[in-house]
Amino acid sequence: MQIETTFAFLSSLHQLLWAFSDDALAVEYSALFEYGNANIIIPLQESAYRNDMNVLLDETTLSVIRSYYAEHVQTAGTAEPPDSLGLETEFLLYLLTHNRTEQFNAFVKEHYAFLLARVFERVHAHAKAPYFKEFASFVLEQSARFLTLPADFSADGLSFSTPHFAPISDACIRERLTEKIVLTAGKGNCGGKCVIKAHTTAGCITRLESEIYDDSARKLVACVRGRGYRKTFLSAERLRYPMVRVGKRGEGIFKRVSWDDALQLIYEKLTAITKKYGVGSRYVNYGSGDTGVLRGGNLMKRLLSLDGGFLDSYLSYSSACQQIALPYTYGTVNACSSFSTYKKASLLILWAFNPVVTDYNPLLFDMLRYHKQKGTPVIVIDPHFSETAALFGTQWIPIRPGTDAALASALAYVLYQEDLCDHDFMNTYCLGFDRDHMPAGFEDAESYHDYIYGVRDGIPKTPDWAADITGISAETIVQLARQYASAKPAALLPGLGNNRVANGEQNVRAMNTLQCMTGNVGIAGGSAGARGFLPQHALPSLPFLENPYGAKIPCFLWTDAIVRGHEMTAKDDRVRGREQLNADIKLIFNIAGNTLVNQHSDINATRALLADETKCEFIVVSDLFMTPSARCADLLLPAASLFEHDTIGNPWHEGDFLLAVNKVIDPPFEAKLEFDWILRLAEKMGIQSFAEGETTARGWLTVLYNRLREKEPALPDYNTFRAQGGYKYQEQTAYVAFAEQRRDLAKHPFLTPSGKIEIFSPRLVSFDEPETIPPIPKYVPMFEGVGDPKQADYPIQLIGWHTKRRTHSIHDNNDWMESIEPNRLYLHTHDAAARGISDGDEVRVFNDRGSVRIRAKVTERVMQGVACIPQGAWFTRAANGDDIRGSVNTLTTLTPTPLAKGNPQHSNLVQVEAIR
Repeated sequence: MQIETTFAFLSSLHQLLWAFSDDALAVEYSALFEYGNANIIIPLQESAYRNDMNVLLDETTLSVIRSYYAEHVQTAGTAEPPDSLGLETEFLLYLLTHNRTEQFNAFVKEHYAFLLARVFERVHAHAKAPYFKEFASFVLEQSARFLTLPADFSADGLSFSTPHFAPISDACIRERLTEKIVLTAGKGNCGGKCVIKAHTTAGCITRLESEIYDDSARKLVACVRGRGYRKTFLSAERLRYPMVRVGKRGEGIFKRVSWDDALQLIYEKLTAITKKYGVGSRYVNYGSGDTGVLRGGNLMKRLLSLDGGFLDSYLSYSSACQQIALPYTYGTVNACSSFSTYKKASLLILWAFNPVVTDYNPLLFDMLRYHKQKGTPVIVIDPHFSETAALFGTQWIPIRPGTDAALASALAYVLYQEDLCDHDFMNTYCLGFDRDHMPAGFEDAESYHDYIYGVRDGIPKTPDWAADITGISAETIVQLARQYASAKPAALLPGLGNNRVANGEQNVRAMNTLQCMTGNVGIAGGSAGARGFLPQHALPSLPFLENPYGAKIPCFLWTDAIVRGHEMTAKDDRVRGREQLNADIKLIFNIAGNTLVNQHSDINATRALLADETKCEFIVVSDLFMTPSARCADLLLPAASLFEHDTIGNPWHEGDFLLAVNKVIDPPFEAKLEFDWILRLAEKMGIQSFAEGETTARGWLTVLYNRLREKEPALPDYNTFRAQGGYKYQEQTAYVAFAEQRRDLAKHPFLTPSGKIEIFSPRLVSFDEPETIPPIPKYVPMFEGVGDPKQADYPIQLIGWHTKRRTHSIHDNNDWMESIEPNRLYLHTHDAAARGISDGDEVRVFNDRGSVRIRAKVTERVMQGVACIPQGAWFTRAANGDDIRGSVNTLTTLTPTPLAKGNPQHSNLVQVEAIR
């Protein structure tokens, strides 16, 4: 290709960037410039290359915009970021044809030459088609001589239309260059939530701030994740356009299509699959990083309900065991007290609970800080020495994963043996704790007291017995039991980690029982021994619609439902709404979530299942990035980030606030809020009532907010709410779980069949699985845990803790977080020495499901025999099949827990070896 003039050079480049249409090269073009290849990222934006932050629409973009404004033009008619190479090329053509020689040379020097070189260096490295490789070579070798104009250069006779630029006035320029502060908020799946003050100029976000921390307990201060939102959500790795798969499913090879074609494809596939298999074949996948009111998955569920129904799910990956187990003990999941009530505790036991990292709520942090200042004993029971143990703990008791019920049983033994129980409480409020208090019809069944003393199995649950199982010395167990019983009141506060193991239901019920035995239920400063939920202010939500199909599965079993959905039953698989399903899952909508692959168990098995197009036949993914889940899409849709739309952010647990997530900038490229494209899909399907007549997200949010005000009259009007960035309620009366029952059981019975706390549950007897689902809390050895024969080959217990650098898998593409906390395998000093592993060595962690390569952090902050990989790293497959990012779910199991059919993702046996 011979280009003899600057004009011809720029015109040819402009045609390549804006008007390329050769069908033979379309897939290659999409792979290079439109993110059509999951392994190739070639941003066309100057801001993507200028600094380590790698943030779009930032100060670099603003500098380019100022150059446009200097010529009284602005970008128009495109959602491409203003510093895109196509727009910069068009601007140079504008300057060239208007004889702006000095401005041309200055813009080339300050912006264009740098961007051109960076882009085509990558094109040359990644292009396969000779056309692109040759063009890249030419640009890199020859462009300099076309990009400097002599002072007397004249472009007379040259003309070029600039379709993506429009005139702009001085007044408009002044208005746009005035900095604005937009109040918005975090809406991710994390507990803390935060107020975000976004500083914007001319559509660029130049800085983020949050509330300033002080002694107030109610400050919604951004953590490191919130302060990294710009780097995460405005990353140059954003998905840009709708794309259809052109390679094998899972390869991540796509081709750009229009939004019209994308919606037509969804309509055709939805219609055909429904006609062939029925509405029970349609599934909206569990899990989302978006907890706003207009959550995409819930919007799709609403649409499918209006179209005949779908297979729904219930429970969560986080807390399935507690959600199922708590009602068998207390009759409800609302078993958590207000955090402020725990200030009255004389002792805190944080059991598998790391709120410093998981950041439930500023009120919880305030409570822990109060106890630290007061000098209250805070005992942390956890396999690893967590940030919470380091900051607030007065004693760390390391425990082997999955042995929590064994420790609880031994503590109960000491309480019984030394007569440290609250007999009045148990006699009044509890059933099943001894032979004299068994439910009617079960007088001869094994009571909890009988189990603890080994009356039937011949094994008293002594501290010595538990020491061999838990790794905690008998002396420590005895001392803990005595300290616990003597503290009045004591709050046992479990997290959710020991609910995500193969015997999680038993751990939940065992801790409930300890609080009953010590009389700490229903009083301020005590607790129900449950994470549970807390009644709080009414929250805004989409209008509930009945699902005509009616059936639900435990959310962890969706891969089972792809393979054998038509066989799944209420009895064996905990199907709700039907005795048996009548279809396998054939169509999946995976919206704003990474659970399709990364956050589900046994990634290799899950990817292999999804790769089989004879099973699930069509997968729609809407997301911000090319996540491991997005790679498995048949149709991939670019979503809007929290900066690019309005919604309302709800608190995660105890919350006395609502947050306004306000639109800060327009979506880049062709990204869309799910509401917008689902509304168009509804119209295509002939469904007019989807958004209750509203045509914009803000309009519908206003309607939903005003309905909420009927229940919560303290809320201001919606415009005021938005302007203030949200609303904090006046402090409300602290809630103590089961205080009413404690005061007057006759008037306020527990919601169990007996009206009492059921330590022995007759309902559990009906499952007829006494070894794994006993009617009383027992230590049930878990698969892939202590005593499993697999320990001969895989002797290390692996858990996947939460990390301060991610919210589940959100933020893993943010390189800045690597400096906060590198992704490492935490391995005990003794276990490392036995394998010749030093701190920082690359190691291989493996079992019969997969293999992970990761660097080791040799430490004594994790107990011997246990290893930890922070959960949420994006699965990245090497040529030999190993994951090279450190994704713990490469190693986890698809076998569910026995009662809840929940997520057992801390029940894993592995081997670790050094890579030499």
